[in-house]
Amino acid sequence: MKVKSSQSSTVSTDSKVAIEARHLNIYYHDFMAVKDVNISIERQKITAIIGPSGCGKSTVLRSFNRMNELVPTARANGEVIFRGQNIYEPEIDPVEVRRRIGMVFQKPNPFPKSIYENIAWGARINGFKGDMDELVEESLFQAALWDEVKDKLHQSGLSLSGGQQQRLCIARAIAIRPEIILMDEPASSLDPIATLKIEELMHDLVVNYTIIIVTHNMQQAARVSDFTAFFMINEERAGILVEYGPTNQLFTNPRNKHTEDYITGRFG
Repeated sequence: MKVKSSQSSTVSTDSKVAIEARHLNIYYHDFMAVKDVNISIERQKITAIIGPSGCGKSTVLRSFNRMNELVPTARANGEVIFRGQNIYEPEIDPVEVRRRIGMVFQKPNPFPKSIYENIAWGARINGFKGDMDELVEESLFQAALWDEVKDKLHQSGLSLSGGQQQRLCIARAIAIRPEIILMDEPASSLDPIATLKIEELMHDLVVNYTIIIVTHNMQQAARVSDFTAFFMINEERAGILVEYGPTNQLFTNPRNKHTEDYITGRFG
């Protein structure tokens, strides 16, 4: 099946852009998993990445903070521009990239430590010298968790419910003061009530952070995001960006027939 992209051929350099990919290709061994992605993510907005399974959504998300490099066979070419620099240049420290661009994974993964230490540990190893009690409280408050855990900070983070654990992981990411938060299907393992809390939390956080979320749930993308990027697999079995734009426009008046077919359930 021949797939034509509706994405723009140019990438914005506007100061409103938080991060952008330019002609990004990602490989596992010799297999091209993602082909020629060009996308500009606007600052302090929520951008959703949608598409069928296997189209490279999570691979693209992880490319924004070089998490793919933790897979030995993965490599990338092209550019990911953050703060005016290509994060894939040899002199760029990937640890520093990941400090500025945090990640929340599909399944909650709190450390086997106390709730307090889940927040404090990452901040401490990143050189935080301020009032740790204040940082822990502020991070948990921003993650809408403080009122639920303030009387049990020294209990294990693993004792919390699944939804609370995910918000603890978000608080942990916030504690190191990132500029961008990447979320890889953060509510996929949660019940509807916990999912709603995560969605409400995203709306609160976007006042201060840029959020990029991968989701299989198109209703969730429509509810929470300002912009949506639709990916699918081309005839070479590589993931490509087919269409990207304001969420309302993409869901109500898509420019590409493949986008329309996907969001109306004709495939995927």
